[in-house]
Amino acid sequence: MEKLQIKGVFYLEKICAKTGEILEVYTDNNLVVNGGRTAVTNLLGAGSATKQLTKISFGTNGTAPAGGDTAITGAFTKTLGAVTYPTISSVSFAWTLGASEGNGIGIREVGILCTDNTLFARKTRALIDKNSDIILNGSWTISF
Repeated sequence: MEKLQIKGVFYLEKICAKTGEILEVYTDNNLVVNGGRTAVTNLLGAGSATKQLTKISFGTNGTAPAGGDTAITGAFTKTLGAVTYPTISSVSFAWTLGASEGNGIGIREVGILCTDNTLFARKTRALIDKNSDIILNGSWTISF
C-alpha cells in the first residue's frame, strides 16, 4: 500500500525596497502540522471552504516546528497571492510582505493558514528584522 505524504517547500526572497536588489534567497522544506493534515481530509471528504489555504502569517517564535503547533506567535497575517498548480500533485501559493507591512517584527517563523485560521504548515528560520527597507517575496508549495 502506498502511503500519501504531504510535503511543503517554503521559498523566500529578501529584497532591498530602495534598490530592488535581492539580498537573500532562501528555500527549505517545512512541516505540515496536524491541523494541516486534518484540513486535507476535510477538503477531500466534504470540500469545506473553511479549510482552503488563504493566509500567510509572520511571527516571532524561533522554536523548531512540531506536529502539534496551532498558532504563529506575535503574528502579522495577510491574504496569500496567486494560486498555481505546477504539477498534477502540487499547488503553489505566491505571497509578498511589502515595504509598509509587518514593520517592527523580528520574523523567526512563517505559517500558512486556512480560511478558518487553522495552521496548516510552519517554518522557522534565521531572524529577519522587518522594516520599511525590506520586501519579502516568495511562494509556498504543497505537494503529495
